[in-house]
Amino acid sequence: MASATHSKRDDARSPLLTGDDPPPVDIINPQGASSFLLIGDHAGRAIPEALEMLGIGDEDAARHIAWDIGVAALGARLAARIDAMFVAQRYSRLVVDCNRAPGAVDAMPPVSDGTAIPGNRDLDDEDRAARVAAIHAPYQQAIADALAQRDAAGQAMVIVALHSFTPKMGTGVAARPWQIGILHDRGDTSFAVRCLDWLRAQGDLTVGDNEPYRMDQIDYTIPRHAYPNGRRYVEIEIRQDLLGDDVGIDGWVDRIAAMLAGA
Repeated sequence: MASATHSKRDDARSPLLTGDDPPPVDIINPQGASSFLLIGDHAGRAIPEALEMLGIGDEDAARHIAWDIGVAALGARLAARIDAMFVAQRYSRLVVDCNRAPGAVDAMPPVSDGTAIPGNRDLDDEDRAARVAAIHAPYQQAIADALAQRDAAGQAMVIVALHSFTPKMGTGVAARPWQIGILHDRGDTSFAVRCLDWLRAQGDLTVGDNEPYRMDQIDYTIPRHAYPNGRRYVEIEIRQDLLGDDVGIDGWVDRIAAMLAGA
């Protein structure tokens, strides 16, 4: 296992991703005709072979600290349901968090929800730049390219960012009561607010308004792609225990598809 300061890359500084690693971006249904662009900042949990699991075990690599549980399946099925493109990031957010600015400390966290990430300790500028170049930048470029292509064709797009959240963060804290949260902050928030109103009108959910997280200056993807040109957007957070099996995922596909149409 790699130590905190050593990996297979250290001596020769070989490329981070090799032929044994998957590409950083998975684009599902690229010809989708919907005006919604689905994105998954934390959809995957792959770790480059050269990083030797970042020094963590398989159990931690499958936890919420590594990815947004359920989002890959949710996004793929929702893309098929509404004929939308889904741009999904394949690598664990412990390698690089694509919803953080590349220079942010928590873009490559040394500790996540109390768990030490040895492979993220004492990273130098070259280590960080390699992860950004190999994973973060291609993902953000794929989103920009999809939007530019549709803009050139005169099709106004709404960005739908899909996330999931752990039912409980840390120890000694209350369980989170929300089944779903709608996040919004600046730019054109009109669509996000309509989604929030639609969910509340159903009467059978505890809906968070900027809960369990606030969309603020920490977020990167929506502010980068939606704010500058006033593009409509919504960021959706679904509690992970509700996405634990096919029945749960399919139920949320039904609900989110209805919400997008209704809003």
